Amino acid sequence: MENQIVQAKKSKREFVGIVTSDKMDKTIVVSIVSKTLHPLYKKYVTRIKKVKAHDESNEAKMGDRVRVVECRPISKEKCWKLAEIVERAK
Repeated sequence: MENQIVQAKKSKREFVGIVTSDKMDKTIVVSIVSKTLHPLYKKYVTRIKKVKAHDESNEAKMGDRVRVVECRPISKEKCWKLAEIVERAK
């Protein structure tokens, strides 16, 4: 019997964030906010990471809460895709 290495399929990372810019064609900028506890001072530190996500139909607008998932690199800075719009901006 042959030794076969079975690799488990990696789950893709996904985050929920707010659209901060939709001025580019088929691209949105999403701000992902995470709060982490500071190891020494025991206070919560807010960290914001901005990612560029692919929006094929230009449906997400500024202020929308969206879910983005990791994908293959689409351009130099884009390796995320818009999965769904969780909540529309008011």
